[in-house]
Amino acid sequence: MSQVVPAPDDRRAFMVVNGRTEQSWVDPGDPLRLEFEYVQRIAEVLEETVLARPASERVRVVHIGGGGLTLPRYVEARRPHTAQVVLEPDEALTEQVREKLPLPRHSGIKVRGVDGRTGAAQLPSACTDLMIVDAFAGASVPAELATTEFFADLTRTLRHGGLAVMNLTDSAPFAWARRCLAGFTASFGQVAVSAEVPVWKGRRFGNLVVVAGAEVPVQLIERRLARAPFPYRLLHGRELARWIGGALPFTDADAEPSPSPAWSRGWFS
Repeated sequence: MSQVVPAPDDRRAFMVVNGRTEQSWVDPGDPLRLEFEYVQRIAEVLEETVLARPASERVRVVHIGGGGLTLPRYVEARRPHTAQVVLEPDEALTEQVREKLPLPRHSGIKVRGVDGRTGAAQLPSACTDLMIVDAFAGASVPAELATTEFFADLTRTLRHGGLAVMNLTDSAPFAWARRCLAGFTASFGQVAVSAEVPVWKGRRFGNLVVVAGAEVPVQLIERRLARAPFPYRLLHGRELARWIGGALPFTDADAEPSPSPAWSRGWFS
């Protein structure tokens, strides 16, 4: 059961925790402050895409997985009144977040109490510019969010030029992540995935951030990664294809949740 608790290292901040797993970190007074490394990587994609568009252009962002609403708050702070929809099935958690970490008035952030797969299927076609998937059941990515059928729904909901961004977790030899990425490459025109170098080298379990669409701003992402405090590596094109190898995409018939890790601070948001 997920709960909102004070952050032990900062009296101004709060965390969403599930058991020993830290799922979100929020500073209500500073929504631009992002504690988890992989959330920073997702924010950098935002900065190079929807947040870089002219202020006069209306954009829409859909989040699958809400937690403490870290990224919706970030988008609202950077681009006020952006239309945002959050699909979060844990309605008890959402009530805690609203009570302890209230959103700004007229934020434009709407939270729907529905799981990601059901909520995505209910969305109109070509309705969003960015789909962010950061959803966990306990410590694992739900099986139904790693299949070709789900990725087909993501492509259906994206407007022209839209992107899907997804947070995965796995460790070497990445059997689950390779199958998930195989599904991405079968569904999207271009795919890139980043992770810290120690994760790629199999030294520890960690986050992999996937960016997919008809066209991905690979060079801009690489430029951002070069400024990260810890070394990151981005795979795309032929290098990503070699990494995936002969892995077959998951389907609804054989889907599996991602492997559960040993607990470690900052693997989830």
